[in-house]
Amino acid sequence: MIKKLAKHTKGYRLLAGLSPVLVMLESLLEILIPFVMADLIDKGIYGGSMSEITKYGFMLIGMALVSLAFGVAAGITAPFASAGFAANLRRAMFEKVQDYDFMSIDKFSTASIVTRLTTDVTNVQQAFQMIIRIFVRAPSMLIFALVAAFRVNHRLSLIFLAIMPILAIGMTIMSVTVHPVFERVFKTYDKMNGVVQENIRGMRVVKSFNRQEHEIEKFDAVSGSIFKDFSKAEKTMAWMAPLVQFSSYLCMLLLSWFGGHMIVESGNNEILGLTTGQLMSMVTYTTQILMSLMMLSMIFVMLILARESAKRIVEILDEDSHIFSPEGGLREVPDGSIDFENVTFEYKHEDQEGLLTEEGNKRRKALFKVDLHIDPGMTVGLIGATGSSKSTLVQLIPRLYDATEGTVKVGGHDVREYDLETLRNKVAMVLQKNVLFSGSVKDNLLWGNENASEEEIRHALKVSCSEEFVDKMPDGYDTHLEQGGSNISGGQRQRLCIARALLKDPKILILDDSTSAVDMKTDAQIRRAFKEEMPDVTKIIIAQRISSVMDSDLIVIIDHGRIMAAGTHDELMESSEIYREIYETQNKTSGVDLDMEGGAL
Repeated sequence: MIKKLAKHTKGYRLLAGLSPVLVMLESLLEILIPFVMADLIDKGIYGGSMSEITKYGFMLIGMALVSLAFGVAAGITAPFASAGFAANLRRAMFEKVQDYDFMSIDKFSTASIVTRLTTDVTNVQQAFQMIIRIFVRAPSMLIFALVAAFRVNHRLSLIFLAIMPILAIGMTIMSVTVHPVFERVFKTYDKMNGVVQENIRGMRVVKSFNRQEHEIEKFDAVSGSIFKDFSKAEKTMAWMAPLVQFSSYLCMLLLSWFGGHMIVESGNNEILGLTTGQLMSMVTYTTQILMSLMMLSMIFVMLILARESAKRIVEILDEDSHIFSPEGGLREVPDGSIDFENVTFEYKHEDQEGLLTEEGNKRRKALFKVDLHIDPGMTVGLIGATGSSKSTLVQLIPRLYDATEGTVKVGGHDVREYDLETLRNKVAMVLQKNVLFSGSVKDNLLWGNENASEEEIRHALKVSCSEEFVDKMPDGYDTHLEQGGSNISGGQRQRLCIARALLKDPKILILDDSTSAVDMKTDAQIRRAFKEEMPDVTKIIIAQRISSVMDSDLIVIIDHGRIMAAGTHDELMESSEIYREIYETQNKTSGVDLDMEGGAL
């Protein structure tokens, strides 16, 4: 895991490597200062020599200033390197998500991906900064101080070796206790982000149904769970500071007791025992050693937190798309013909540890042995009840998913033989959930073709019946759209999404219930424009209203993943009881008869 994360320090490795060197030099000078201080006390103060006091005093000032300079330099390089590492990591994760197929996206929830890109990366960034600075400073200070203490008096230094196992045992116990709690907390974070996103996305619905209190209760439940887990972890980790303080005071007491006896017995003689200056340096080293242990305990807590975050980040980076372009894939789609040959598809539900066992794996079969042939330029209508797998069927055409069994062909070739970009550029799809991005109308349309001319844009707007309302907007093409197109109507959003798809100049156009918010007259105008302006483009229209598909060359009825009937409107009225029932039900509901263009007779 560390090796995988280390790859993303590229561009900041020099700074990341320089920081520990600066920190070690800073620590070394801080360790030498008590040595000089001991000589200042013994030779200058107790020796009564002003020249010695001046000499050692200037030495202390110089060493302190140089140590400070190294510390400041490390304080600049470490944050800069950690911020760069975090930026690389976020970019790598975001780029990885862009390559995911729908199966990988289904595996990680949107909320979980957002948490990993924000909270988890921040945790790892802070841990990285602590590692290259404090994690180097604390052990180096600890080692240097122990070595220096043994050089001053090895007998007194045995006190440190006796106390340190107490800290080690305490830290181990806390680690074992806290790690499972932090692991659980991050999964709860994902749930909380999901609740917030869902609430904000559906705020209009929440307010219209006056469900604010219910939403607050949902949030409080998840937030309370996080509070409970963090409180439990903090209560455990709160023992760290008292443990270190206990060890520190115990060392001080033992040093004072045994050191005082040694000074009295030796008459403040270094050769016979211990001097006052040496005892002072030992006390300083005690402070440094125990401060190092305190810093290590802080790092210890941070690393426990960051370990789970790092694991979650690596899960994103390790996830590979199941759908990819074959080597030497086809770069041209001959025509818009489509063939489904004995196609079966099932959704595979994975957890974040990978695919579940065959016995426990939850699979939902969506399509069963589908056989369907569509000629180039045909208009095909797909109708069926909600959940009948109409959307699943069309998603196999541009390889948003791959068939579990059987073959899907476009232009006479298996879709798996095409270069993925080539295939998707020639299959334009307007999904059920119409997504527009913040920016101008023109910016959104250019998603279909970034090099589209003014004439091409105008033609796409005309065919999608968007021209009229776009021209009436305050700034025309340059009118700003809010995120999701929230400042225009649902029908306008749908028509702009259709225009965007048309700019791809596709050979296959799929409308997945994409005119549901459009009135019947405009719907009929759009279909008429398709027929007149795009005769060679294969058009697949998924709709709930028969009026939207009744003039199609082929109407396919799907129920529970199976094709129940296929034919023209007249043929199905004679041969399909399901189709006839839907038609009659909708006519009774609307109270009018429909002609083949979807208008009222």
